[in-house]
Amino acid sequence: MGEEKDLLSALLLELRRGTLTISVLSQMKEPKYGYALVQSLEEKGIAMDPNTLYPLLRRLEGQGLLESQWETGGAKPRKYYRRTEYGTQVYEQLKTQWESLSAAMERMLREEDA
Repeated sequence: MGEEKDLLSALLLELRRGTLTISVLSQMKEPKYGYALVQSLEEKGIAMDPNTLYPLLRRLEGQGLLESQWETGGAKPRKYYRRTEYGTQVYEQLKTQWESLSAAMERMLREEDA
């Protein structure tokens, strides 16, 4: 039973990991700092731990999909991220692929239930 639970946990993590990039990119049209992004994702049903988010933001910035800028005018400095033009192009392609894959999965899963 423990091995089955471990396997399911690993498979769920793998499935979720694949959706995080598109989830984050979908929210980055306008500049957001990390905590605001966590809240925005949670409001839409995507829970993300900050320990997962910040490395992902840095990776996406390193890949040229996001850019960042420090805002130092408030009570404490915040690093704001937003999609680059390239990031928007990649996001649109990912979104198209997601919609196609999602529709195909829906059809397959409905066939199984029939």
